[in-house]
Amino acid sequence: MSSEQNPGPDPADTAEAGAAGRPRRLTYAAVLAALEGVALAVGGLWVLVLGLTGDPDDRQQAVTLGITLVVLALLPLLAARGLLLRRGWSRGPAVITQIMALPIAYNLLKADSMAIPAGIALAVVAVAALVLLVNGETTRALGIKGPGRTE
Repeated sequence: MSSEQNPGPDPADTAEAGAAGRPRRLTYAAVLAALEGVALAVGGLWVLVLGLTGDPDDRQQAVTLGITLVVLALLPLLAARGLLLRRGWSRGPAVITQIMALPIAYNLLKADSMAIPAGIALAVVAVAALVLLVNGETTRALGIKGPGRTE
């Protein structure tokens, strides 16, 4: 049979079926990871642009920081995509991102500046995402089996 006689599944149907089988908690965790990735990318681009166009103390350091933040943004963005597609590998990078965010939030909370609200927001997002990622429903949806389980 040719592909005209036997068409493949409609991409819209597959997307709806994937979303229907995905628990809300998994979707929420993916959204939080994506938000963190976008925030890192925007922050990195902002530092990069300021480093190139402004008058930083050390232009090379500002450009390096900007590029590093943009590259680091790929981790939560890829994890978010994997979570939305229900890939088991994606939980690890998502959890690592949240664990890395907690000390950053703590340091922001210790600052005497406008960074305190950012620290509060980052801590809330990181803890919420961790809770969502280790939830049993999320674990089952990703096909992750616990230690010693062969089910």
